[in-house]
Amino acid sequence: MAVRPWRSDQGLGWGARSLAIATTLVLTWGVFTNPAQAALPAGNAITDGGALLRNALPIDNGPVRQVQSDIESMADLLRAKRWSPVGAKAKNAARILTYDRDALLASVRPEEQTQAAAILDDLAARVESIREAVENRDREAVWTERRQFLNALSTLEESMVQGFPYEVPAEYANLPQLKGRATIAFETTQGPITAVVDGYSAPVTAGNFVDLVQRGFYDGLKFTRAEDSYVLQFGDPEGKEEGFIDPKTGEYRAIPLEILAQGDTEPTYGITLEDAGRYGDLPVLPFSSYGTLAMARPEPDPNGASSQVFFFLLDNELTPPGLNLLDGRYAVFGYTVDGRKDVLGKLSAGDQILSAKVISGAENLVLPAS
Repeated sequence: MAVRPWRSDQGLGWGARSLAIATTLVLTWGVFTNPAQAALPAGNAITDGGALLRNALPIDNGPVRQVQSDIESMADLLRAKRWSPVGAKAKNAARILTYDRDALLASVRPEEQTQAAAILDDLAARVESIREAVENRDREAVWTERRQFLNALSTLEESMVQGFPYEVPAEYANLPQLKGRATIAFETTQGPITAVVDGYSAPVTAGNFVDLVQRGFYDGLKFTRAEDSYVLQFGDPEGKEEGFIDPKTGEYRAIPLEILAQGDTEPTYGITLEDAGRYGDLPVLPFSSYGTLAMARPEPDPNGASSQVFFFLLDNELTPPGLNLLDGRYAVFGYTVDGRKDVLGKLSAGDQILSAKVISGAENLVLPAS
């Protein structure tokens, strides 16, 4: 397959000037025209990577989603010190955990039932701690308990996924696939970063990345592009090559553009949502969180990605969540969950990834048959 390579300074396919122009257009549309405003999702866009990952899980359990909504939506209320509605949300979550326990467990995989029951006990105790902290007007304690509650809830929700939800097209059977999720720990010259990659929404893109991490491909590589409020890119190997050369075939491993749109049951491949005529559709994994992890590719070739990836450094003023020209054009496959602004914000071109390791979820990687 002939692939048009891109230079490291071309980054994700747009030059810095093009991206700045596009960002300006986004802001212009958001201010002056109704169609763009109509494209915004209802309510405030979600900017927390953990929440986006929870929402992307292919599960259908009303009670757990209500508990999730109650606890997640406390954030803005806490910032405004609106204690009464925070307490009301904690009370409602406690009620669901008590009276809908059987309905919550009904969606859990049989082999995960014992662990899920223990998680529910933990969640019930944590929500009571939240209620006590609310009564004491202890905002820091609410933040801490809320964060731990949501981490445990994520584990519960993942245990509700009943197998992989679709079949990846046979034409991509020669590529690694991630049939679930994996957590990646990066050590960089500016500190540690942790990211979760989502194979439920982007199995080929995430599978390729996890395979390269397992091979040690990224260890020692430099960040080749760093632009404030835009991107932080890495994955360009030393030498003349622009991507990963599979040692078994001696060929450039090309990864297709892979985007799961909201409302779809499986991703589309090889075409942007715009080129598919789906202008108002948003991906399940959007560019709305600082530290979004996505594939770089040559601008004219949707199927030309390989090893180069980038962290998107969201600036809410320049690239408003939910109204972003990158959505549907580039494949998002994960989010930074630790080390976001405190590490990502310090990294610049020339800094290195000292190591990248899969710390959980390696068993979800499915390699092609030899």
